Amino acid sequence: MKYPLFTGSATAMVTPFKDGAVNYTKMGELLDIQAASGTAAAVICGTTGESATLSVSETETLFDFCGNHLREKGMLFIAGIGGNDTLKALRLARAAENAGADGVLMVTPYYNKTTQAGLVGHFTYVADRTTLPVILYNVPSRTGIGITVETYKILSEHPNINGVKEASGSLSLAARTMAECGDDLNVWSGNDDDTVPMMALGAKGVISVASNIVPKAVAELCSLCADEEFFEAARLYFKYADLFAGMFLEVNPIPVKTAMNAVGMDVGDLRLPLAEMGYENREKLIGILEKHGLL
Repeated sequence: MKYPLFTGSATAMVTPFKDGAVNYTKMGELLDIQAASGTAAAVICGTTGESATLSVSETETLFDFCGNHLREKGMLFIAGIGGNDTLKALRLARAAENAGADGVLMVTPYYNKTTQAGLVGHFTYVADRTTLPVILYNVPSRTGIGITVETYKILSEHPNINGVKEASGSLSLAARTMAECGDDLNVWSGNDDDTVPMMALGAKGVISVASNIVPKAVAELCSLCADEEFFEAARLYFKYADLFAGMFLEVNPIPVKTAMNAVGMDVGDLRLPLAEMGYENREKLIGILEKHGLL
């Protein structure tokens, strides 16, 4: 049996920028908000953190900064190390170790992709060489490759692979994975709108985008599910369903950074190739924020 690295809500943190550089003062403020809101863990340099456009130096510095900051707050720190270069992922895993991370998040390789055997090799290579628990990340809509149940079963047998952020959008895949792997692989929802049904099946929580905006609500949603109060959890989900959907009106993290700036959180611009949100979608998003009294 593998105890989950965390239970409840983890926030896939945005990376705030100012004048083209990482804004560490603002990052500290954002982490403070999460720590005060019941968030169990912060994921640093994941997809939402625009990891694909961060240099290795920026990533390592962010790991160090967030490791020190979160240690003082008593909140778990999960470092995003995934990519399409296995050796680079290992380098970042070691940087995460040095920064005091509690675990790492590894997305499936994108662009060069691979076979299922390649996925086993990629994840195993890093898991064999780091002291940190590894959370796999399955998001085929972004990477062009998904993890199968059979591959999950193989990977679940590795003692250092703790679980998976399952963001395929397939409840069937999540259910079959949990049935096949049991307590050898913890599962977390990778989509805010899948949290309730996945936790009803046995998922341990969510790695959330929306919790950048409404961290208390997402933490409460997970708490209700953990207590098997699914009727109340459904009511809370329905209240925020439009906001959860609004976070994906365009490619993540365009909407969430747009929303955070609109509500005064001042997280700065996006890095190219991500572009400013289109007018019509921005108006929809602003309407959702107004409805929830967030402006």
